[in-house]
Amino acid sequence: MAGTNAKQKSVRSMVLSLGVTILAAGVVYLFIPHDESAPDLPRVDYRIELLTARRVAAYPVAAPEGLAKEWKATSVRFQGDEFDAWHLGYQAPDGEYVQIEQSATPKRKVFIDEATQGGRETKATQEIDGKTWTRYTGGRYDALVLEADGSATVVAGTGSFRQLAEMADALTTK
Repeated sequence: MAGTNAKQKSVRSMVLSLGVTILAAGVVYLFIPHDESAPDLPRVDYRIELLTARRVAAYPVAAPEGLAKEWKATSVRFQGDEFDAWHLGYQAPDGEYVQIEQSATPKRKVFIDEATQGGRETKATQEIDGKTWTRYTGGRYDALVLEADGSATVVAGTGSFRQLAEMADALTTK
């Protein structure tokens, strides 16, 4: 029975070592500062990209006007290589993300799928500024989609449909 006693001591030592390790990890976690808030994203100025896009795009490029100053533009991109593609990303006042995506690509379904991150078309529509937008949901982003003027406009993001509608209502195509 001498072997059984050695096995018990070995198991007991492993359990004690594990307990000490967990206790040490807990103490380290408590005393090392960690910031769980979202990072403060810098505001971007998109005026030059917007003017360029409006000059060369094959469709009326949309950008918001009249949003509250708490809405913060955080990303902008215009690609005019194959099919004009416009992107403008915003952080909503509550920290949610809302983006405007536009393109004149003939592969509209692929474009919409990418812009909504896998959203599916619903039967629900929403009338905004005299235009009928289709709701998409179920992907990473919820979205409002408008197909007109030879292009597709997608307002999508993690924000609520109320925020998406607020953004869609603010869009102008001067």
